[in-house]
Amino acid sequence: MSDQSVIVKTRKFMRNPLLSRRQMIVDIIHPGRANVARAELQEVIGGMHKTDSKLVVLFGFRTKFGGGKSTGFCVIYDNKDALMKFEPKHRLIRQGFEESKEKSRKAIKEAKNKGKKVRGTGASIAKHKAKRAAQSD
Repeated sequence: MSDQSVIVKTRKFMRNPLLSRRQMIVDIIHPGRANVARAELQEVIGGMHKTDSKLVVLFGFRTKFGGGKSTGFCVIYDNKDALMKFEPKHRLIRQGFEESKEKSRKAIKEAKNKGKKVRGTGASIAKHKAKRAAQSD
């Protein structure tokens, strides 16, 4: 950790075997610091629970009014396969497991409008083709 100490406490710990993960609320007490880096917290929580820090996913952090304390949510997956299967795509991109695909606003709108023109059972096929065309641009 850095020059000033950070206290990490967990509460509402729950084992979720269906999603093969452990989940909990994390309270961080950080007096004298604005915030604590996510990578630093991953290391600390991974050490607390004896797991690889790459399997620790942190999100939804809010700093209390006046500073000095933050609260957020933590999920620790049992393995990387479960993480890739159950985590939302935007969080996988934040973790560095996937790359974000840059699409222009215009291409997304053209794909949407092209899909609106087709009716019936062919609509889903047309939307899929339009989405593919937007991605290739």
